[in-house]
Amino acid sequence: MDITDHFTTAGGIRLAYRMCGPRDAPPLVLLHALGESAADWDAVIPAFADNWRVYALDLRGHGGSDRPGDYGLELMRSDVLGFLDALALDRVDLIGHSMGGLVAYLLAGDHPERVSRLVLEDVPAPLPRERVVPTRPDGDLPYDWDMVLAVRRQIDDPDPAWMDTLGRITAPTLVIAGGPASHIPQARVAELAQRIPNSQTMTIPAGHLVHAAEPHAFSEAVLTFLRQTKPLPSR
Repeated sequence: MDITDHFTTAGGIRLAYRMCGPRDAPPLVLLHALGESAADWDAVIPAFADNWRVYALDLRGHGGSDRPGDYGLELMRSDVLGFLDALALDRVDLIGHSMGGLVAYLLAGDHPERVSRLVLEDVPAPLPRERVVPTRPDGDLPYDWDMVLAVRRQIDDPDPAWMDTLGRITAPTLVIAGGPASHIPQARVAELAQRIPNSQTMTIPAGHLVHAAEPHAFSEAVLTFLRQTKPLPSR
């Protein structure tokens, strides 16, 4: 099944996305990590595309999407909400990895009526951490470096309200931890799960890039969760 590239506009921001799967299948939206793009999901998209219409976004400042110079995780959340509206996607299953997981849980907590089921891949609870200013890599980048700096500042010193957002998530949630090889403190991943009312946790000991390092194990875990977990009824 072919993965095709598309564009749409949400809130004046041009968003690139990849799509795969039957037109009449339920929608599944994938959100990548900091510095990645929709293509990061290519290894697992085919596993979902038999039964879902899969949409993988380039978040603002990444890949083929606009680089507007104005960045923040709440803006990315609003972009995703605008994307759902632009494509007339009422309720979706939602998967987010790392930074994309943070965007995903902000959307699920602030707009619970739009998310049927939620998967968060190696995402820590929003707690302050030691701030380290990253060094820009040499050469052209497939993302806006100003975006990296803006997002890192927010992740290092998160809004305390984000913790309350976790408690407003109504979607059944699977939290996948990367285990000891991940640079994300696993106690913080466990705390994230504890803060989400209807959540379950599993560890796939593949490090932070679970879906890239162990695509089969990741896909099987997510498919099992989606097949066995009924979404909440529409309001």
